[in-house]
Amino acid sequence: MRLLLTAAAASLAIAIAGCQGSADNAAEANASNDMMMNDGMASDLNMSNDMAMGNDMAIAPMMASDFVSTIAGSDMYEIAAGKLAQTMATNADLKSFGGMLVTDHTKSTADLKAAAAEASPAVTVPGTMPAELQAKLDALKAAKGADFDTLFVEQQKEGHQKALDALRSYAVGGDQPSLKTFATNATPVVQGHLDKLNAMKM
Repeated sequence: MRLLLTAAAASLAIAIAGCQGSADNAAEANASNDMMMNDGMASDLNMSNDMAMGNDMAIAPMMASDFVSTIAGSDMYEIAAGKLAQTMATNADLKSFGGMLVTDHTKSTADLKAAAAEASPAVTVPGTMPAELQAKLDALKAAKGADFDTLFVEQQKEGHQKALDALRSYAVGGDQPSLKTFATNATPVVQGHLDKLNAMKM
């Protein structure tokens, strides 16, 4: 009789232990699932926030004053650099390209001033070259011979690409109709300059 009671007690202990083990495993599984769901929700939320921020950055239009300052500075630099190329470049194509820069960007400046004056309210066109572009021009003045040619082309490609990006962006999302028209008309001119640079054999 004692042996039967002992065996029964042992079986009951094993059963209780098994139930507790199952309960613990279930609790652990539920906790793991909760963590995975929370992590997933957090990840989705972060991704959503990132996408929202990215979209805001992509569609944020450039303000009229910033656009005018950007293009005016670019024109001033291009005219000055073009004049340098006409006298300092060793490559005949670059000398010719420099003359084209002076002509086209002088016209661009006049067109920009007219468009800025038609804006409501009118936008002031700055008359001083930005410090960053002045530094590039100073470096160009200090270069000689083939070094000038190389640096000139490098700066021109970078400068025209930045100007092109600004023109395209404002033509689509700008807030002033007269300046949007200017940007639309100036885009193919700047693109043409960039195409000539990329086609040059240096």
